[in-house]
Amino acid sequence: MRELTEQEKVRREKVDKIREFCNPYPERYEITHEIKDAKLLEDGTTGVSVAGRIVFMRKMGKMSFLTIRDIEEKIQLSIKVDMVGEEKYKFFKENIDVGDFIGATGEVFTTHTGEKTIRVDKFEFLGKALKPLPEKFHGLTDQEACYRQRYVDLIMNQETRDRFITRIKFIKELRNYLDNLGYMEIETPILNNKASGATAKPFKSHHNAQDMDVYLRIAPETYMKRAVIAGIPKVYEIGRCFRNEGIDQTHLQDFTMIEAYQAYYNYKDNMKLIQNMLQTIIKKVFGKLTIVIGDKEIDFSGDWPTVSFRDLLIKYSNIDIDEYNTKDKLLKKIQEEKLELESETPIEDLGFGNLVDVLYKKVARPYLDGPVYLTEHPIDLSPLARNNDDNPNITDRFQLVVNGAEIVNGYSELVDPIEQEKRLLEQAKLKEAGDAEAMDMDYDYISAMEYGMPPISGWGMGIDRIIQLLTNSENIKDVVMFPLMKPLS
Repeated sequence: MRELTEQEKVRREKVDKIREFCNPYPERYEITHEIKDAKLLEDGTTGVSVAGRIVFMRKMGKMSFLTIRDIEEKIQLSIKVDMVGEEKYKFFKENIDVGDFIGATGEVFTTHTGEKTIRVDKFEFLGKALKPLPEKFHGLTDQEACYRQRYVDLIMNQETRDRFITRIKFIKELRNYLDNLGYMEIETPILNNKASGATAKPFKSHHNAQDMDVYLRIAPETYMKRAVIAGIPKVYEIGRCFRNEGIDQTHLQDFTMIEAYQAYYNYKDNMKLIQNMLQTIIKKVFGKLTIVIGDKEIDFSGDWPTVSFRDLLIKYSNIDIDEYNTKDKLLKKIQEEKLELESETPIEDLGFGNLVDVLYKKVARPYLDGPVYLTEHPIDLSPLARNNDDNPNITDRFQLVVNGAEIVNGYSELVDPIEQEKRLLEQAKLKEAGDAEAMDMDYDYISAMEYGMPPISGWGMGIDRIIQLLTNSENIKDVVMFPLMKPLS
């Protein structure tokens, strides 16, 4: 058994004393107002009941002040001996600590210092904290401890609370925007027979009841398209996805994303939708369209510019992918230019499309402040995207880049099942040759496509990444409430 600190021992002793007076862990408490709403009440309002965790307390002879809070707000309570009685006041002074939960009823007033306060005429003990909170003025400052003990981080740090309130509001406004346009939210499988939906390395597991290997979904894409085939013209899902790849300040292996698909749209329609959607949501959440990101001010207003993949690579690397249009040609040119590319899969094993992608991420993406749309991706990089009518070597695809980070990826969907089968067979060959990020052949999806698909455009956006961006957070774990951490033991 672990050794307890002196403070923990004292608090456990207080639990026994509390039991003599009341249940230290009661069943419920009736409140009349959330704390944020109680703070808006006029002075003189009586019968106001609130509850929360004590985060500050100043005990005095016959009157004490304490502050309770939840994730959104805090309020001061005033407890006087002549209001609650000597016995109850003695119980309060002897047994209640910072970190405990309390419920209180009383009258709202404002102190001479301007602080909204409840003058308590009765209170109930609602829960004992057996561990003391970190010191008031220091809080929880060790970043790894913040990730491991997010519950303490949220109790102690206002910046953390603000970040997660922003995340919650953003997702709410995102749903509202799409719902108001007539989109339907559905759920798709997390366990899949095929690692499909994007080019990425999957997590593999085993299904004991069916005695078969399965993959955690990389993306919900192929199932979302099945829903469109089934007759849902506007569909979206917000959910967890999993990619067994590297971890850094902007990437996690399990993350939250949204994907949305609309029948009869093309990729340019969705570029307009994304611009209007994000401008609307950012204005509602932040009250403005200019956001500080890193050491820059990013302006989301107006129309966002567009740049082609080819032009961008010519500008930043002087490599023309129309000229170096095969894997061997491009690899030789990269080696001649002595460019050190970063890839978990050896670059010699990458297909042409993924080789172009790692080149772009190395030489060009860090310099894109944005918001800017990147278009005209090589077909090898987009096995599920529709090829361009005028140039069959590129796809009708876009990516929204802000401050060097890819925020949204979308395209006109490939709806030709014969062409789709051909591309997935090519992907399967690349996978066999060592490209771990290439896709599997998925005949069930091909079969669904053969029942007929309308023109479709879809897009996906990483929720964690855009919240990291908009809250100017250094690490993506800062905006994930409970990130996976390696055990200490």
